[in-house]
Amino acid sequence: QVQLVESGGGLVQAGGSLRLSCAASGRTFSYYAMGWFRQAPGKEREFVAAISWSGGSTYYADSVKGRFTISRDNAKNAVYLQMNSLKPEDTAVYYCAAVPTYYSDSYYYRIREYDYWGQGTQVTVSS
Repeated sequence: QVQLVESGGGLVQAGGSLRLSCAASGRTFSYYAMGWFRQAPGKEREFVAAISWSGGSTYYADSVKGRFTISRDNAKNAVYLQMNSLKPEDTAVYYCAAVPTYYSDSYYYRIREYDYWGQGTQVTVSS
């Protein structure tokens, strides 16, 4: 089992940058594929970015491709989301999620594929 805690959210002007962090507990973090999702007010939760357990494979939603970068440090039990060129439409609560993938170095982008979720961190982009 793994527990996830996000941090790094805040208020930023359009065009600015933020770096979100997700700290994970548990000794087998390196076997978990990780993802970032977001949920804006009145909207459904949506996929943002995903990374395989090794970090060798990543995948992004079209809306953030080229602006956001997901990475991980298995030695620190952490996953990150670097967000550049932020837009007002990026405003949302951002959640990290984890799923164990013992035999596959794959990423996952469907909400239902993830077993563990953090509590979320608010990102607000002003115009």
